[in-house]
Amino acid sequence: MKRKLILASASPRRRELMGYFPIPIEVVVPEVDESVTPGMGPAPFAQMLAERKAAAIVAIKGNEDPVLAADTIVVIDDEILGKPRDAADAVRMLTLLSGRTHQVITGVAILWDGKEKVFSVSTDVTFKELTPKEIADYIATKEPMDKAGAYAIQGTGGFMVTEITGSASNVIGLPVAETIAALQNLGFLNGLALNKT
Repeated sequence: MKRKLILASASPRRRELMGYFPIPIEVVVPEVDESVTPGMGPAPFAQMLAERKAAAIVAIKGNEDPVLAADTIVVIDDEILGKPRDAADAVRMLTLLSGRTHQVITGVAILWDGKEKVFSVSTDVTFKELTPKEIADYIATKEPMDKAGAYAIQGTGGFMVTEITGSASNVIGLPVAETIAALQNLGFLNGLALNKT
């Protein structure tokens, strides 16, 4: 029986990134508390959320097929920037990021048949200096409102980014190279199995 990958995420971007590989995918959206835990570092926090999401789906679907979950956060000055609460919060975040380098950290958890791989990947992203009008115009597109750090690099928000150091797919929401390697290490993928049979 050909196994499928259960993607524990509502993100169309993660679905698209994994969709480049000939892996049958079932999307199941977890419901977990994503509030920031005081005193927890950014990378452990992202990993904890990813593991919590994966475990929530394992509790529903079982663990015969691998469950992949991820959580992406934006960090600057040790502050974790989640999704903005409203337009004013988005202005605050984008003003904070303007003209500076920040980190995008994605925690990834894969649970399968009693085995697990939990890790995180960090990418440095540098923004150009943004004018108040650019920030206001960008927020008016509504794109920032459901994105960590109030921007999407693969959308209109790409105009702000001047440099990326590290995994580009990580900034979109899933570090593809590391995720595929983890699936290979768990024995789910034989090579890349680049065929549909």
